[in-house]
Amino acid sequence: MTRSNSLGNSTDRLGEGKILPLVFKLTIPAVIAQLITFLYNVVDRMFVAKIDGAGMDALAALGIVLPITLIIQAFAGLIGLGAAPRASIKLGEGNKKESDKIFNTSLVLLLIVGIVISLLTYFFAKPLCIAFGCPQSALEFATSYLKIYSFGTLFVLFAQGLNPFITAQGASMIAMFSILIGAIINIALDPLFIFVLNMGVKGASLATVVSQSISFLWIIAFFFSKKSIFKFSFKDMRLQPRRIMSIFSLGFTPFVMTITECAIQIVFNINLNNSTGGNKDYTAALTIMLSALQLISLPLNGLGYGMQPFVSYNYGKGDAARLKKGINYVTLIAFIFALVLWTLSLAFPQLYAYIFSASDSVRAIVKQYTPLFLMGSIMFFVQMTLQNINVALGQAKSALLLAVTRKVIILIPLCFALTHFLGFKGVYMSEGIADFIAGAITSAVIFTTFPKIFKKRENYVKSQLEQSENKDDNDIK
Repeated sequence: MTRSNSLGNSTDRLGEGKILPLVFKLTIPAVIAQLITFLYNVVDRMFVAKIDGAGMDALAALGIVLPITLIIQAFAGLIGLGAAPRASIKLGEGNKKESDKIFNTSLVLLLIVGIVISLLTYFFAKPLCIAFGCPQSALEFATSYLKIYSFGTLFVLFAQGLNPFITAQGASMIAMFSILIGAIINIALDPLFIFVLNMGVKGASLATVVSQSISFLWIIAFFFSKKSIFKFSFKDMRLQPRRIMSIFSLGFTPFVMTITECAIQIVFNINLNNSTGGNKDYTAALTIMLSALQLISLPLNGLGYGMQPFVSYNYGKGDAARLKKGINYVTLIAFIFALVLWTLSLAFPQLYAYIFSASDSVRAIVKQYTPLFLMGSIMFFVQMTLQNINVALGQAKSALLLAVTRKVIILIPLCFALTHFLGFKGVYMSEGIADFIAGAITSAVIFTTFPKIFKKRENYVKSQLEQSENKDDNDIK
């Protein structure tokens, strides 16, 4: 079993470089990229909250639209985050030809899915916003935002679906810049479109579309450059069911993680709307709390995403010792990060309300209930970081079960039950309680199964190498 030597230093260092410096080199850009993604989601909310006379309605509207846009982005994860680890594993095995076919298959899938979702989002914008629990006073804002966003759906899917292939090559800095460019443009265009051109919520959506389209152009340019291992090839774009299922089977886990995240936000919005009589202040406060939750979870996601090429490549090689050491490093980093941000968030929850220029009534809700909402987020070092590493190891079934457990099995039923008995307070309490329980379950599963996975893969690769060597010896004889 021979390995290709044509892949260059970009992947060689994944299997040979010093581990701790490599961990930082891979994860820091990925964490920054996730923080930039957080800015993408938050900047629009910060600016629309300042719209004179309609700020809290506009903020509530974006809180409704957020899960819809996340569902759209989940399809990018279904394809990109399913295909990129598969391609990395093939690179680790030395099978460059198959990794290219996986890349080009993903391109076609993103195109097809993007067109379909764009049409559905535009023509069903208003019914979607109503179904997702939008307060009547915010419905017009939410609908107008979503209709404009639908025109950029294709750019969103390509930008977020192809960027993991840049990370898979070990080019974390380039992947980070592809997100950074869009974020900077979004921040610059938001005040111009919202206030100077007086477009309001429509301006926030248009700024997002323009910025995502520029990120898309940056990413496409990279794949046409000499730096990219993966290349566009029409002959490799032929869709094969086996390859598609391989991509979807692994991508289904991050897809479900995002979809269930959206599902619980919908459940939150509906329960708040029903238990408060449609009071927009509670929906606006929830939007702020969810932003705080993202501030903790997205960087931890970034740690896991950044480590995926290292994990997938060394898993492909069967290097158990290197895998264990790298994962131990990133687990410790993730725990320290989660602990610091969790402590600050529980100690000073009112800071989030000030960031969003919340009204006095909304600020009071945020200050009182954010500690309950975030109390389980300390477990995200497992839920986010190690869950992504589980995906990178190709453990599709295990990762999917853990993803479903947190939101579908625990949180959604808990939210309905607590809201029934405690009113709107149950909505805010359910998140924190569920995160603690699910984190404990995920920890038990991951810390007991990882050593077995490493050992099994190491033995498999050794047996393949022995068979190959025996075959070579027989051929010589």
